[in-house]
Amino acid sequence: MTKAPFVTMAAATAALGTALGSLALQLRAEGYEQYVESVATFSILMYITATLVVVTWVRDARPRSS
Repeated sequence: MTKAPFVTMAAATAALGTALGSLALQLRAEGYEQYVESVATFSILMYITATLVVVTWVRDARPRSS
């Protein structure tokens, strides 16, 4: 496969993780502690997803043995 879909997906999910991490910090600063944990967890899940997309890309780029 070409690298464009993998790079785009990894960048988009990493950007979403960054945005959610920033939102979690803003929520904590404004006193919405009850939402911080779930938003921060979702942020971490987005980083994990981006990492798994990169791993999939690397594994897909390997030559196949028949």
